[in-house]
Amino acid sequence: MTTINPVIENSWKQLLSEEFRSEYFFKLKEFIIREKKKYKIYPPGSEIFSAFNYTLFDKVKVVILGQDPYHGKGQANGLCFSVKDGIAKPPSLQNIFKELQNDLGYPIPVSGNMEKWAQQGVLLLNATLTVRAGQAGSHQNKGWENFTDAVIKTLSEKKENLIFILWGAFAQAKEKLIDTSRHYIIKSAHPSPFSADRGFFGSHPFSRTNEFLKKAGVKEIDWSL
Repeated sequence: MTTINPVIENSWKQLLSEEFRSEYFFKLKEFIIREKKKYKIYPPGSEIFSAFNYTLFDKVKVVILGQDPYHGKGQANGLCFSVKDGIAKPPSLQNIFKELQNDLGYPIPVSGNMEKWAQQGVLLLNATLTVRAGQAGSHQNKGWENFTDAVIKTLSEKKENLIFILWGAFAQAKEKLIDTSRHYIIKSAHPSPFSADRGFFGSHPFSRTNEFLKKAGVKEIDWSL
């Protein structure tokens, strides 16, 4: 089996080397190559592993789980819920920022780019790391979920006192991969306009995360953007 050499930071590459050598990842790579010949794929290849390149394994404090990259032009930047500078904020991200303002009193950020969070140790991880332009969910069940489940399990097994923020049923289904005796879980409804009023608003995920970090003796996140 050929080893895949993704554009991913070295500590992650070593930790996940078995995944990159696996049959499912080889098939996933072949699938993406075929897709790129026919369709526009988001995010760009150099940004597929941005979550790992911004947040090195040793620096991870918090994990926010998303589902798919944005499928609109120029939106996806490899960090879940985040968009590039100058791109209009999608509805779920608008609601995340409303809750940030409600929770901590920060003004609504001008940009939806959350690289500043990632650089402080917030792993912004989608379950599926690529998508076909204009077609939500088009790269689900092709192997990415095997990979990102392995990431969650690796974090759970090799680190302590992480905070996993699970918004919505999809993310909450990943709780079974997490050792809750070693880590903290923050759960609520998804920030989507369809569900934000059913428990996302008022859930205070940002202040609660910092309370857990403080309790663990870890530097808190500056959530301002």
